[in-house]
Amino acid sequence: MRKIERALISTYDKTDLLDIVNLLVKHGVEILSTGGTARHLREAGIEIIDVSDYTGFPEMLDGRVKTLHPKIHAGLLAQWDNDEHATQATESGIRQIDMVICNLYPFEETIAKPNVSLEEAIENIDIGGPTMIRAAAKNYKHVTVLTSPNQYSQIISELNDNDGCISENMRFELARKAFLHTSHYDNAISNYLDNLENDDGFGEALTVRYHKAASLRYGENPHQNAAFYRTETELPPCAAWAKQLNGPPLSFNNILDLDAALEIVKDFNTPTCAIIKHNNPCGLASAANLGEAFTNALECDRTSAFGSIVGLNRKVTIQTANTIRDAAKPGVKIEAVIAPSYTDKALHALSRVENRRILESGKLTSPQQIPQIRNVTGGVLIQDQDIYSLEKSDLQFVSKRKPTEEEIESLLFAWKACKHVKSNCILLAQDTQTVGIGAGQMSRVDAAIIAVRKAGEKAKDAILASDAFFPFPDGVEIAGDAGIRAIIQPGGSVNDESVIETADSYNIAMVFTGVRHFRH
Repeated sequence: MRKIERALISTYDKTDLLDIVNLLVKHGVEILSTGGTARHLREAGIEIIDVSDYTGFPEMLDGRVKTLHPKIHAGLLAQWDNDEHATQATESGIRQIDMVICNLYPFEETIAKPNVSLEEAIENIDIGGPTMIRAAAKNYKHVTVLTSPNQYSQIISELNDNDGCISENMRFELARKAFLHTSHYDNAISNYLDNLENDDGFGEALTVRYHKAASLRYGENPHQNAAFYRTETELPPCAAWAKQLNGPPLSFNNILDLDAALEIVKDFNTPTCAIIKHNNPCGLASAANLGEAFTNALECDRTSAFGSIVGLNRKVTIQTANTIRDAAKPGVKIEAVIAPSYTDKALHALSRVENRRILESGKLTSPQQIPQIRNVTGGVLIQDQDIYSLEKSDLQFVSKRKPTEEEIESLLFAWKACKHVKSNCILLAQDTQTVGIGAGQMSRVDAAIIAVRKAGEKAKDAILASDAFFPFPDGVEIAGDAGIRAIIQPGGSVNDESVIETADSYNIAMVFTGVRHFRH
């Protein structure tokens, strides 16, 4: 290992920078720097050499040209164990630069500002920094490149352990991360410029970046390898960034179901519980408190709730925890719970089941418009998230009998709930509690049959939500025979007239939304 003798430092994020620079100085390393970083180091009493003095060439073009000089880049790129390289560099007065510490101005922060202009965005594109990082990373056998303050503590330890040297294995790992750093930077710029020219907000190319959060034991089935990746920065409260407080590591299916559970309860302002099985709710209820909401949700389909995931949209108290714990005694196994937060007593009570996964999301916010990406073989699909909100004023009253105010409240609840059920969906509710759900059926009639069968006697005087229009009257006939009193559906079928006539024949109040909620 060769001892580091010269370091080039230029950083936007100066967190903990002095810790590593002071150590470099202690090891006799010469420091080259420029701009704000040079001022920061001088103010800390660290002796540095300005890049312009080192190269003999001044910064120019309003700072656009600082480090773009052969004395910098030949010093970074020369292979010093290559005699020809070493001779050429020496004859040109070029000295080796052994370390680069550089991170880039976060371009995303610029374009996230309200009303940012194209000119301002362009001016915040760094040229010298990425060029320096890439040169150092390419020549990792001779140069150590640091691109994040998170790397400093490990490098400080290695410098101390190796008398100012860095191992080649470490240099390679840092180079790998450096190329990730510059690729993310370039992607942010290209995505911004690409999207400027597309009215729908989707560019000509799609570049996404996720970081590996965990290797999973397996995927949907034990014979499938799997891993979990998430966004580079934390998004508003979501399952992917929730903090796990108890239980074994999450499985592939756990993560999918936890996401479904939390996204459903986000949609409701009153205390709400969703019980998820295979990415579908098998029970959903809003009530005066979480304990009551959980009990009502569980009553929808206690059998299917075995091995379920529970999502809650309020802080969990000991009363709610005890309600959940008591419900498990008759044979309802709850695999995981996700909620904004827990009291200490509630967490202790729920954690008595050691293998129950408990996650804390943080305070929930209203659903936000985050693009959704789905794989198909050979490609991906991207769409806006379905956050459409239906109000009473949006309803079209199409039947002879108009729904009562109580029925309207229940209709709006059911409509919001069916958005989160796989199509074809027929959902039955009493007040703000689901009583029967027919999910993921190829036929809307079959979905209606399943929902009515699961509801049993509770189908009588329930309301019904259909995520898409009824193509024929047969689904409404099933509802009428079961005693359904009101239906909410998008409308828009060529057979709307006969569907409405069928509803009238059963004295069913029917409203149209004009919007469907397919969830494939």
